[in-house]
Amino acid sequence: MKDLKRIYNFNPGPATLPLEVLKEAQEEFLNFNDSGMSIIEISHRSKPYEKVHAQTKADVLELMQLGDDYEVLFIQGGASLQFAMIPMNFASAEHKGNYILSGTFATNAYNEAKILGVGEIAASSKETGFHHVPQQDELKINPDAAYLHICNNNTIYGTEFHYIPETNGVPLIADMSSDMLSREWDFKKFDFIYAGVQKNLGPAGVVLVVAKKSLIEKSRETLPTMLRYDTFFKKDSLYNTPPEFCIYMVGKVAKWIKSQGGLKEMARRNSTKAKLLYDEIDNSEGFYRGHADKDSRSFMNVTFRLPSEDLEKKFVAEALEKNLSGVKGHRSVGGMRASIYNAMSIEGVEILAEFMKEFRKKN
Repeated sequence: MKDLKRIYNFNPGPATLPLEVLKEAQEEFLNFNDSGMSIIEISHRSKPYEKVHAQTKADVLELMQLGDDYEVLFIQGGASLQFAMIPMNFASAEHKGNYILSGTFATNAYNEAKILGVGEIAASSKETGFHHVPQQDELKINPDAAYLHICNNNTIYGTEFHYIPETNGVPLIADMSSDMLSREWDFKKFDFIYAGVQKNLGPAGVVLVVAKKSLIEKSRETLPTMLRYDTFFKKDSLYNTPPEFCIYMVGKVAKWIKSQGGLKEMARRNSTKAKLLYDEIDNSEGFYRGHADKDSRSFMNVTFRLPSEDLEKKFVAEALEKNLSGVKGHRSVGGMRASIYNAMSIEGVEILAEFMKEFRKKN
């Protein structure tokens, strides 16, 4: 076997996963649980898979410190399908969904509700270039709203909510695709959480939904079967064949987070990693310019610009020579973006920070 070559993967998603998890999956791939089959060959109705399914759900709820009033669902179609399913299931012309526009994906979610005629804007930072997350005093929530929707972490712009909005009884829904299980958080204040797992929890192919059963039960009965949340609830996400391998990997990542010390330890590591990069930006005398306002900075996606686009191209090329991959920013914003999800090591971020320092001195 050739020597294992691994780079430092700062891609925003699909993103880096814990090496221990990848190795464990590799070892089990041809013969899962002495079944003589791979996990991707096993029936979703079989006992071996049922155990994986149930344990993944239990570990997610344990990490989030949620009780049996919440349910875990596994849904396909990515977070983009959730943008439509949420208003279809819960909003109406009389009780519209309210949206905080804090970035591209928050806006995409609102646009789906707008198409359906059931969306209202409660706050927006679009006019100021999405440099910050709207704060509590900026919110104008309709008391008759079906829900308030937020995107917890804005991958493209590098901003993140550091407070939980007070809604005065309006159900709170959050897209946590890019910061799910990255820190301790009072998850009980949320009625519905969803996350495309390919950024922080596993491979692309499944959306993790964690929601109050009382809200799921309000799914609109006039919708087609596969667009109703209560279909997944009543059938334990097994109405049709689920993406078994993706769920299996989410389970392994959840188990890995528990073994590392849980969300408290994830928060400590992620804060440490973010500080390394933001300190380099702040101490660069303007060479590096962060996109996000300091009080809205993301601990998952660090975004910044250089003095010119030529230098940015040079930065990306020379970073790759140092085995630092995926640092190019999104095309709509430009610049750089370092995604430092749970599985990115502190060592990897230290090497990136040192590269930033050396690059600045040379240029």
